Amino acid sequence: MPIRTLIVDDHELVRRGLSTYLMTEEGIEVVGEAANGKEALASIRKTRPDVVLMDLVMEEMDGVEATREAVQIHPGIRVIVLTSYINDDKVFPALEAGAFSYLLKTARAEEITAAIRSAHRGESTLEPKVSARLLKRVRKPQPLPHQDLTIREGEVLRLLGQAKTNQQIADILMIGIKTVKTHVSNILSKPGLEDRTQAAVYAVKHGLAEETDLRWNSPDRPSR
Repeated sequence: MPIRTLIVDDHELVRRGLSTYLMTEEGIEVVGEAANGKEALASIRKTRPDVVLMDLVMEEMDGVEATREAVQIHPGIRVIVLTSYINDDKVFPALEAGAFSYLLKTARAEEITAAIRSAHRGESTLEPKVSARLLKRVRKPQPLPHQDLTIREGEVLRLLGQAKTNQQIADILMIGIKTVKTHVSNILSKPGLEDRTQAAVYAVKHGLAEETDLRWNSPDRPSR
């Protein structure tokens, strides 16, 4: 069976050029063209394509929203983004919406054809710059558990590191015992901090038990 392909782009010249080329490729059938996301969804419902070549910037409905709805309408569909944009505010939303592959319009015709065939086999194709951005995002250091605590929670963690009881913490910070318990619960919700002992060890290990000014907290972090 040929790979049923839908072409979505707001430029007629682009659509016609892609359509003309793909119709010469063995095993690929162009089942329709659409000028925007709304037209694309209507065509998807009607033609049930295997693969969609999806532009991103279009009027009425952009490619990201169209992709998101397309994979809900037709879960087996493979959306290949074909765009001129490589910036993060286009790449990541498109992939998160369900795009299967991501190519730039500078790609050669044979590269687009290869991406269609690969998508149909269940193999993604990513523009090298997109792959680099994904790797950079994955490798971005994750914040340590204490770095997203409030200032008050940080104070409680410091005192846990000093082996203080809840009552002692309440007395030192001049807050209610129930409030202390709430802060302790919030602290223990962080990854790797399952009980008071682990929290205390963590505070000592990271040099927080002796902190007095909580320099590791952001100055604009709430102090509740």
